[in-house]
Amino acid sequence: MPLRQLTAVFVLALSATFGVAACTTEGPGTKTECNVGGCTVNFARGVNAKASILGVDAELLAVNGNTVTLKVAGQEVSVPVGETQPADGVNVTVQEVTSDKVVVKFATGINTGG
Repeated sequence: MPLRQLTAVFVLALSATFGVAACTTEGPGTKTECNVGGCTVNFARGVNAKASILGVDAELLAVNGNTVTLKVAGQEVSVPVGETQPADGVNVTVQEVTSDKVVVKFATGINTGG
């Protein structure tokens, strides 16, 4: 398991153990909401939108129809809306594409049970 994924697993497990609620952060062109299951990032379109989530950097590169191209930890990944692709130890799911934003879920695949 890569170090980044181990770090993400540790942070998410720690959050679950101590009952940490969801957190929200904002950066240039992004709004990120995280919980035990992962993080959802709203990327603004038309700007240089980048976010650091689950120990990896993610950047919106392009939108071509219903396919979104992202750079995740230096790796380019193209994901159609509603589908999931793995990238550097995280699962990347494109949830929504509009003229203003792209909504992407990043998850480690950890199931906290319950």
